[in-house]
Amino acid sequence: MQLRRRLGWLIAALLGLPLLAVVLALGAAGLALETAPRLAGREAVTPDALERARQLLRSHHPRRQRPGVMRVMVAEERDLQLLLSHGAARFPDAATALALRTGRAELSLSLPLASPWAPPALIRLLGPRRWINLEVALRQGQGLPEVERWRIGRLPMPAWALPLVARQVLSRAGISVEESWTADLVRQVDFRDRRLVVFYAWQPDTVARVLHSLTPPAHQARLRAYQERLAALRPPSTAGQGVSMPTLLGPLFELARQRSGGDAEVAAQEHRALLLTLALYANRRGLQALVPAAREWPRPAAATVTLAGRTDLPLHFLISAVLAAESGTPLADAIGLHKEVVDAREGSGFSFTDLAADRAGTRFGERAVRDPLALQAALAALGESLPESAFLPEVGDLPEFLSQGEFAQRFGTPQAPRFMALVREIEARLDTLPLLRPPRSPGS
Repeated sequence: MQLRRRLGWLIAALLGLPLLAVVLALGAAGLALETAPRLAGREAVTPDALERARQLLRSHHPRRQRPGVMRVMVAEERDLQLLLSHGAARFPDAATALALRTGRAELSLSLPLASPWAPPALIRLLGPRRWINLEVALRQGQGLPEVERWRIGRLPMPAWALPLVARQVLSRAGISVEESWTADLVRQVDFRDRRLVVFYAWQPDTVARVLHSLTPPAHQARLRAYQERLAALRPPSTAGQGVSMPTLLGPLFELARQRSGGDAEVAAQEHRALLLTLALYANRRGLQALVPAAREWPRPAAATVTLAGRTDLPLHFLISAVLAAESGTPLADAIGLHKEVVDAREGSGFSFTDLAADRAGTRFGERAVRDPLALQAALAALGESLPESAFLPEVGDLPEFLSQGEFAQRFGTPQAPRFMALVREIEARLDTLPLLRPPRSPGS
C-alpha cells in the first residue's frame, strides 16, 4: 500500500511537471513583458549627424588601413545613439538609449511585443499591448566588454546568457558573428565619458570574413537567384541608350513572387535581396562588392539603367529603397536629404527632383518588406510592361541645381516653412501612386 501511494505521488508529480513549467513560464513572461515602454520616441536624424558618421566611416575604411597596424577609433555617444536608433527603426515605436561613462556603458531598448519577429501564438496568448524593456550594463574589460548585469522588464537575467541571446537575435537578422574574427579585429574597447574608444587592427582577410558574416548562405542563395535572373534578361542597352528601371523590376518581382510561395516573411527576405542586387547593378558595382563568392556567379551584361530618361534617378530610387527595406524610413529619408545638401555645397546643387526619387524609393522599399504580398499583387496587376509613372510622379517642374547660396535665398533651411511646403507637395504627388502608398498596418 505504501509503495502504491509513493508511486501515485511520483506519477502525479511527473504529470504535473509540464503544468508547472507552463506556470513558471507564464510567471517569467509576466515579469519580462510590461504594459508600457520605458523609452519613447526616436531622435531625429540630421544631415550634420550623417556627415559625422560618413567622415568616421571614411577615415576607418579597410582600404585606407595597412593590415596588422593598430588603429584607434573614437565615437561620440550621440553618434552611436544615432546608429542604435537607425537599427531600431525597423520596428514601429521601438526606442533606444545609450549612456557612456568611464569604465561602463548602459544600453536600454523598448520594443513592442507585436513586432514582425514575435511568434503569433505568443502575441495571442499574452496580448499585443505588451512591451519588451531591455536594460544592459557593460563594464570595461581586458579586450571586449564584459556583461555586468542585464534584465528584461523586471526579470533579472544571468550575465552568461546575454551573448547566447544576442547571437540568436543576430542570426534571425541574417548576421553570423564569429568570435574568432571579432577578437582578431578588436583588441580593446574602452568606455569613457560620452565616448567609445576602440583599438583595432585590420587583418588581410578581415573584410572577406565580415562580408561573409553579413551574407549567410541562405541570403547568398537569394542574391544569386536575382543576379542569375538579371544575367538571363540581357537588357538591350547600347551606347547612348539605357534600359528603363521598371523593365528590370518586373521580371525580378515575378521571380520573387514565385520564390515566396505566398509567405509574407519569405517575400520580405526575397525583396531585400532583389532590391540590393538591382541597386548594385544600376550603380555598376555588382554583388561582388559585398559577396566575394559572387565573382564566380553569372554576371549580367552591363547596362545603363534609367528612370524618366535620366541615369541618376534610378540610383536615388533604388538606394533609398534598399535603405528603407533594410532599416526603416528615418535614416533613409535623412540620407536622401543629406546627399542633396552635399550636392548644394560641392556638386551639381540641391535637387528637389532627386529628393522626390529618394522619397519614392523609400516608400517602395518600406512597402516591399512591410506589405510584400500586396505589393507583389499590385505589380502583377499592372502586367508585364510596368510604366515608369507607377514609380515616380511628374517631377519636371521641381527646382534643381540650386547652389548653397540659391537654396538659402529661396528656401532658407531644410526646416523653413517654404522648404517644408514643397516637401509636402512632393509627398502629395507620391500619395497618388498606388505602389507608393503607405503599407497596411498589421491586422488591417
